[in-house]
Amino acid sequence: MAGLHKKFAFFGLLKLWMLMPVSSRGPVYTPPNVERVTDQFRRISVSQGYNVFYGGSNVHLTNNGTSADLILDKSSGSGLVSKNRYYYGFFSAAMKLPAGFTSGIVTAFYLSNQDLFPHNHDEIDFELLGHEKRRQWVLQTNLYGNGSVGTGREEKFYLWFDPTQAFHEYSILWNNHHIVFLVDNVPVREVIHNGAISSAYPSKPMSAYVTIWDGSKWATHGGKYPVNYSYAPFATSLRGIEMEGCIRENSAACSKRSVSSLDPVDGQEFAKLSQLQTTGLEWARGKHMFYSYCQDKSRYKVLPPECTTAK
Repeated sequence: MAGLHKKFAFFGLLKLWMLMPVSSRGPVYTPPNVERVTDQFRRISVSQGYNVFYGGSNVHLTNNGTSADLILDKSSGSGLVSKNRYYYGFFSAAMKLPAGFTSGIVTAFYLSNQDLFPHNHDEIDFELLGHEKRRQWVLQTNLYGNGSVGTGREEKFYLWFDPTQAFHEYSILWNNHHIVFLVDNVPVREVIHNGAISSAYPSKPMSAYVTIWDGSKWATHGGKYPVNYSYAPFATSLRGIEMEGCIRENSAACSKRSVSSLDPVDGQEFAKLSQLQTTGLEWARGKHMFYSYCQDKSRYKVLPPECTTAK
């Protein structure tokens, strides 16, 4: 009986540990060293790079416009949109997410042109999905090209840190060679531009957005846990903005097929991942990814073509 009691005690402790936030579990994984891509581009203030997208009364600029708080409460969410549109580029934002009970909340950092192409738009998404009490935020990545919204290309990850305790960098590299999603400079996903995905590869100029909004219908365990506004207001803090690329107004001088001084991410150093970055990508996907559309055979009887094409 003593052995049985010990077994139950062990599983009881394991269950409690799994319910604890990442910050309370102690160090679990240390990411590998990678190049700091964010150090290669200049940082700008929030007010330099963005205008209010919606929910103006819930957008609070701080530190003379260098940073901002985006608020979600019962009246509205809020968001920012970049002042420029870009053909390709590097886009980054350092964010600190709301703490506590955040079920149903979505904080998004993404590129889109849905306002210009409502039926044929492109999009590249980071979506951070809130959680029920004591569980982890989920990082979801996705992309659409030429209105291909009928095929969800989601991949989901657990983070190796508590995103509510400090600022962390979420970055998108987008050029004619590939799209790379990076978290604190560690690549977590690479989408290579090849024939299999060419029709769904984002190819039109896009704006950058940062938003916080109510995703109760789907965000936390498929909508099982909606936003509980008794915990409102919810604030995502934003700083460390980087937006470098080929601005749409200069598109005539920015070739998508050749290196251009107006497109700082079209050079060879951005054409493929380095060995360190590849190691980081394998680490992130091996230890932290828990869902990929390419493995979801219950969702797709026939997997999208890029899932079965060798890279």
